[in-house]
Amino acid sequence: MKINMLSVAALSLCLALGTSCSQKSDQDAKIKALEEKIAALETSNTSVTPVNAQASQVADPSTLGQFQFPEMEYDFGNINEGQIIEHEFSFVNSGQAPLVISNITASCGCTTPDWTKTPIKPGEEGYVKVVFNSTSKRGAQAPTVSIQANTNPTVTRLRMKGTVTPKIAGAATPVGPVKK
Repeated sequence: MKINMLSVAALSLCLALGTSCSQKSDQDAKIKALEEKIAALETSNTSVTPVNAQASQVADPSTLGQFQFPEMEYDFGNINEGQIIEHEFSFVNSGQAPLVISNITASCGCTTPDWTKTPIKPGEEGYVKVVFNSTSKRGAQAPTVSIQANTNPTVTRLRMKGTVTPKIAGAATPVGPVKK
């Protein structure tokens, strides 16, 4: 009986190995066929353009605004945890077209941006105000804001940096009712 069980197990193992080997050779053949197709596409000079693709052109510099910031980084130094820092980055549009800021995103929820919402004509000034809330922040901090505008490059980054000194745990005000 043991011999029959061992024979059945050995036969099953041989069948499984034979099947997996034939599946592997089928997969190898499919992979080889795909690699040949890729090689043929890479060597041919024809390109496939998607139906919904639009033609793109290099932007004409006369249609772009250009940021000119006196500073792109503001060092707020050492502050205590919980302090709120505000800094206004001013800029001049040194481009040949009105500069339009379409969006500004902050690197984290601790930073809030505000900016000139109207188009800034060439030679005129605009601003980007950045507010950094240091609550629950400790140590070196470097929040950034990314400005998306009709400039080249389309994204410009401004950065604040400094160090936040943590609150002392024992110095917290008591919570709850106070005994008199």
